[in-house]
Amino acid sequence: MSGRALSFGVVAEAYERFRPEYPVELFDRVMAYAGHPVRTALEIGAGTGKATRLFARRGVMVTATDPDGAMLAELRKHVPTSVRTVRAAFEDLRPGERYGLVYAAAALHWTNPRGRWSRVAALLEPGGVFASCGGPCQLADPAVEEAVRAARAPFLESDEIPSPDGTPPDQEMQWPGTELRQSEWFTDVQQTVLERRVTMSARDYAGHLSTVSAYLVLPTAERAQVFSQIMQVLPDRVEMAADITVHLARRRHDD
Repeated sequence: MSGRALSFGVVAEAYERFRPEYPVELFDRVMAYAGHPVRTALEIGAGTGKATRLFARRGVMVTATDPDGAMLAELRKHVPTSVRTVRAAFEDLRPGERYGLVYAAAALHWTNPRGRWSRVAALLEPGGVFASCGGPCQLADPAVEEAVRAARAPFLESDEIPSPDGTPPDQEMQWPGTELRQSEWFTDVQQTVLERRVTMSARDYAGHLSTVSAYLVLPTAERAQVFSQIMQVLPDRVEMAADITVHLARRRHDD
C-alpha cells in the first residue's frame, strides 16, 4: 500500500473527531437495493468506524478490516461489541466466510486494482451486495475555496485524489461504477448521490484537513506552514459540500 494509504494511524483521534458522520440515508439506500435484510457484512478499510457503526447499530453483524492498528483501536471505542475487527489490508484477506454485503467507505481507492473485483466477489455470497461510498469535502463558498487553494499552492497543487481509472469528473458514471460495469463478477450497477452539507468552525475545518492524506505526508514544518496560511484566509465558520456518491452492484450467481 502507498504511504498515503498508511498515513492515517498517527491522527486516528483527529480522524474520529473531525470527519463527518455518515447519514442514515446511506444505510437505507443500501438496504433498499439489497431488497431483503442483510445479516452479515465485511468492511474494507474501516478506519475509526464511521460507517461501521451505521450498519452495526442497525443489526448487521460487521467484520471491520483495516491495515492500521491505531485506527482499529480508535474504532473499538465507538462501535458495538458485536463488531469483529481484523487487522489486514484488503489484499491480505483470505477467502473463507462469505458475506451478504461487502462495503468500503472512502477507502476503496487505496486498494490494489489488480484482481480487485475477483477478491470482492470471493468474499460475497452469490447475489450479495457490494457498496462503495465517498466523495470530496469541498468548501461550498467558491471565494473561500479559491483563497484556500491559493494559500496551499506553495505546498500542494491539490489535496484531492484523482479518479483511480482516470474517469473525468463530468462523466455521468463515476469510478468505481465504471469498473464494476466492466467486471464479469457483478451486475445491476447503480450510482446515487446523497446530498450533504456540513458547517463547522475554521479551526475544526483545519482539523479536518489534518486528517487528509495529502497533508499528512508533507514534512512536519511544511504541514505547520500550510495550516497557518490556510487559517489566515478562513472566515470564522465554513460550510462544506460533502455529497456522498454511492455505488451499488450485485454479485452474479455462481455458474
